Amino acid sequence: MLWKPWMKGRLIAVIFPFHTGKPQNDTLPDSAAVRDMNAFRRSHFRFAQVDFQSPLKQLPRLTVSLKPDAQDRMYDRGKRGIMAEQGNLFEGQDPAARAEALRREIEHHSYQYYALDAPTISDAAFDSLMRELREIEAAHPELVTASSPTQRVGGYVGEQFAPVVHERRMYSLDNAMDLDELDEWMERTAEACGGALPPLCCELKIDGSSIALTYEDGVLVRAATRGDGTTGEDVTVNMRTVRDVPLRLRDEARGAIAPGVETLELRGEVYMPKKSFEALNAAAEEEGRAPFANPRNAAAGSLRQKDPAVTKMRDLSTFMYAIADDAALEVEGQWELLQWLRKAGFHVNPDVRLCTTAEEVRGFCRECLDRRESLPYEIDGVVVKVSSFVQQEAMGYTARAPRWAIAFKFPPEEKTTILRDITVQVGRTGVLTPVAELDPVVVAGSTVARATLHNEDEVHRKDVRVGDTVIVRKAGDVIPEVLGPVLSLRPEGAPTWHMPERCPSCDSPVIREEGEVAYRCISIDCPAQALERRGILSDRCELNRQIK
Repeated sequence: MLWKPWMKGRLIAVIFPFHTGKPQNDTLPDSAAVRDMNAFRRSHFRFAQVDFQSPLKQLPRLTVSLKPDAQDRMYDRGKRGIMAEQGNLFEGQDPAARAEALRREIEHHSYQYYALDAPTISDAAFDSLMRELREIEAAHPELVTASSPTQRVGGYVGEQFAPVVHERRMYSLDNAMDLDELDEWMERTAEACGGALPPLCCELKIDGSSIALTYEDGVLVRAATRGDGTTGEDVTVNMRTVRDVPLRLRDEARGAIAPGVETLELRGEVYMPKKSFEALNAAAEEEGRAPFANPRNAAAGSLRQKDPAVTKMRDLSTFMYAIADDAALEVEGQWELLQWLRKAGFHVNPDVRLCTTAEEVRGFCRECLDRRESLPYEIDGVVVKVSSFVQQEAMGYTARAPRWAIAFKFPPEEKTTILRDITVQVGRTGVLTPVAELDPVVVAGSTVARATLHNEDEVHRKDVRVGDTVIVRKAGDVIPEVLGPVLSLRPEGAPTWHMPERCPSCDSPVIREEGEVAYRCISIDCPAQALERRGILSDRCELNRQIK
């Protein structure tokens, strides 16, 4: 058969379903087989991303994962945060196989997020994967395993810093994606507390990195990251450079420490103010370094520096809000704990409210959403907690989260800007991707000047045209996305955009296979494809070097 360079990266998905061992010869499948197998790939791996190894001498290795943009598109079209189309991706799979595929995908992205501080999908897409897995396990309890991501706090303990075992587990929080889900949680809470809604402490959900500070006899002796919830990393030296962390508890607060208690583990969030984040990314771009995706990743990366002098220069701040063992203090609940933390010398967020009705809680959430942009730091929601420690103890925990608290998540922040041009990017397999070139605009803490438009069909579906005023957001506050145009502001005569007929890099013809959404440059000598392949090889070599 005729071998074409654009077949690279696709044959692996073709070969894998039909071969279980080493190929019998070194020839490629004939054209009929390729067509049949391509049909299989299109029907079963619509959003597949394939990592291609040698096509001839050995069985290729298959790595299938949802592309970030595909996950976000599916999330946005999903109802109440559930990826409606994701189920079609593995249509025909039994629940056990689907659950296992989801577990592996979640584990991969947890490693990217916690270990590398480099998430490859948005929070919204990750939450959708977790939701689907929980729903499968709820419908099929026999599929629940001890190693499932739903049975533990997400996270990763790196090897760069010494491990620290937390006094008590640092749990995640369940999410309410809208006010209806928040109302459902409050109804369950009222029922668990005898039919009446207990006082609820509402706090801003700071978009930062969790930290645990340990004090012995009132002196700071240890600081640890959250890690996997049970074991974190020792970042004491770095945290001592953060100016609002007291190295000694104030004397006027020590009287509330319970008799016989010598050690306190206090918890909060390390964050980077918006202005500091913008300055950090501006400096990175001037020096040719990659900017951080958002302030949360900047804070986490700054906290895990080998050189504490670098951490000190990053202008980190904290908000403290929790204690590992509430019996260690003579306070009645969360509201009183916040007052004690402030008295002890900690930085406590002033935007907190003790609410006694569901309407007060909803009102606080709406107010915080309206004020989100004006705050000097990033927030992504509101945390609502039962204030009484006695009632918290009575309600208890699930395998991963307290029943007495929930995080109301804000929708992604949206801004408008001008679409100045639609350029075309050529990938390593020859796929042409349209890219929106935008007037720079700050969205969710970082400047957005470019955003993928995925393919020509997506451009036409959204009906975006050069010169349009477009709505931009970061899906999950991570991935820039163009939602669509403001039609009332469209320039007169703005033409519909079409994919070029020739490759912008090498001027070779561009083709689109029947049934495919992608246009491809088929030239083996395309410099853009070669550059992308070299970049991937360089990244892999660097990763191998770091591992060694």
